[in-house]
Amino acid sequence: MVPRLVLLTDRSQLRLGRGLVRTVLECADAGLEAVVVREHDLDASRRHALVARLAAVDGLTVLSSRLPDPAAHGLHLAAHQRPPGEGRWGRSCHAPGEVAVAAAEGAAWVTLSPYAASASKPGHGPALPPAAFAGHPVPVLALGGVDVTTAAAARGAGAHGVAVMGAVMRAADPARVVAGLLRETGC
Repeated sequence: MVPRLVLLTDRSQLRLGRGLVRTVLECADAGLEAVVVREHDLDASRRHALVARLAAVDGLTVLSSRLPDPAAHGLHLAAHQRPPGEGRWGRSCHAPGEVAVAAAEGAAWVTLSPYAASASKPGHGPALPPAAFAGHPVPVLALGGVDVTTAAAARGAGAHGVAVMGAVMRAADPARVVAGLLRETGC
C-alpha cells in the first residue's frame, strides 16, 4: 500500500541546528509512514548509514532516491531512470504521459510535479492542471508546492496523496507540519 503522505529529505533546507535523523524521527512520531532519502551529495557509506538508521524505525518505510540501497524498502527513481530488475519502486514524473509509462513498466507509485509553484525548486513549472493528477492506473503523489494549505486540494483533484519536501524540511516544527498534512490528506 502507498501512504497518503511521503516525505522527501533535503538536509540543506533544515533550520540551523536541526539534524535530519532527528527531524525524520519526530515526523515518524507524528504519524509519517514513508520517507524518500535523497541526500545525493553524501558518499556511499554515509548515505547507506543514514538509510539503515531510518529503516530501523518501526512503521517507517524508507525509499532510497536514485541509488539502490540494501537497507531501503524500495527505490524512487528519477524521471530518466530505467526500472530496476527487481524490488519495489516508484518514479518521479512531470507529465501524465510519463505516469502511464511508469505504470506500464511496473511502478508501484509515482510522484507527479509540479502541483503548484515550489520554493524548493523555483522556476520548475508551470503547475500542472488539477486534472493531470486523476485517473491513473498507479497511485500518484502530488509533489511541488504542496503544504498544509494545498494538500486537501491535491487529494480532491484525484491524487492518491502528496509528497512533500520543503514545507517540512524548512519548518520550525516539522512534526506539526506532518500532523497537519496527515489531517488534510484524510489520514
